[in-house]
Amino acid sequence: MDMRSISLRPDGRSGADWLACESAAVRDDFLDQLEEGELLALPYLFEFWAMGHQLPPDGMDWKTWVILGGRGAGKTRAGAEWVRSMVEGSRPLDAGRASRVALVGETLEQVREVMVHGESGIIACSPPDRKPVWHETRRRLTWPNGAMAQAFSAHDPERLRGPQFDAAWVDELAKWKNAEATWDMLQFGLRLGENPRQVVTTTPRNVPVLKRILELDTTVQTHAPTEANRANLAASFLEEVERRYAGTRLGRQELEGVLMADIEGALWTRSMLSAAQVSKAPELGRIVVAVDPPVTGTAQSDDCGIVVVGAVMDGPPQGWRAFVLEDASVSGMSPQGWAEAACEAARRWGADRLVAEVNQGGDLVESVLRQVDPLMAYRAVRASRGKVARAEPVAALYEQGRVGHLPGLGTLEDQMCLMGPQGFEGDASPDRVDALVWALTDVMLEPAAKWSRPAVRSL
Repeated sequence: MDMRSISLRPDGRSGADWLACESAAVRDDFLDQLEEGELLALPYLFEFWAMGHQLPPDGMDWKTWVILGGRGAGKTRAGAEWVRSMVEGSRPLDAGRASRVALVGETLEQVREVMVHGESGIIACSPPDRKPVWHETRRRLTWPNGAMAQAFSAHDPERLRGPQFDAAWVDELAKWKNAEATWDMLQFGLRLGENPRQVVTTTPRNVPVLKRILELDTTVQTHAPTEANRANLAASFLEEVERRYAGTRLGRQELEGVLMADIEGALWTRSMLSAAQVSKAPELGRIVVAVDPPVTGTAQSDDCGIVVVGAVMDGPPQGWRAFVLEDASVSGMSPQGWAEAACEAARRWGADRLVAEVNQGGDLVESVLRQVDPLMAYRAVRASRGKVARAEPVAALYEQGRVGHLPGLGTLEDQMCLMGPQGFEGDASPDRVDALVWALTDVMLEPAAKWSRPAVRSL
């Protein structure tokens, strides 16, 4: 029996899915027809097990294959198996179509731990007689047939200057900080053989380099949501992420694997927020917690926006820099519940002051907060302008590169990217953005205005 003839069914299912849906008699008959060598090879015959999005498109007229997928959709396995298909020959010592491969990840550690040694990495996917060997000091893999793969980090694009390749696997391109420079250096080196090719496995993010690649007529793409790989993921993982992120922009991006375009004229864009990412904040001179309370306190209420921001305020205002430390927003809380969450965030970060918008709740906002912490420093703020007008000077701080974002702010960033020139284009209220705007106004904009205000002398 030719196993490859049933590797992928016409309906897009893998051969393994087809077999699992058949009766026990059909499965037994299929396995009984396989010779011993075929049975031993079956676990490593990826064409049989693969889902449709994990197999390269037909034809030879493409240079770059981009696999866009949600978290856990099987992108890493697809990349590792594609490398195998390029370097392996018919027999263990036979040459394959490629012999010099670049493995490029965000860091060398991620190349080693995910692409090479990971559960779905190259070594785990390789049969015993074709398994490559990792040489740590030289950062390379070598196969029994002499093929070699070198590891590179996006943090050091200059290391790609000089080596040359006939194939490349690029992982999580959309999250690289030096994506443009690293990608360009790789393209100069991809010059060996008659048809050098590369595969890009990434969760989509709206960054310029990925959009540019997808627009090329030499690029092909496949796509799959996290759900496509349900059989290989923990049920608890799927339940939790779907409960938390289903229906959000972040869920569309991270679970459905959809490239989310910026809205026309958005105050914040994905590329702007990508540039703002930092791993940690420096020592901060001032920290505030801003609260945008919901109108009501029921399970159907809008979220209570609670955002923590700190600032370094050394020197004149043009040198000040702020850092968004945490989005501590809560949903469906009573006034007592969101007040406790806000005060706890203030204690957790050692905040200097708690700022709360009081347009809806008036004095009740302060009252409920003081029931939780009577001694806290508190300031009430009242909106006299529209949301967009308040947000625009804050967005300008991002354009100037003066605001950093710590990890874990995905839901807040989703809201930020939906703030357009005509207002918020999301389904609910931009409560998190409102809290962010109040916080950055308090630590950056208002102190800067006081600094630059000329002194008035009495005559």
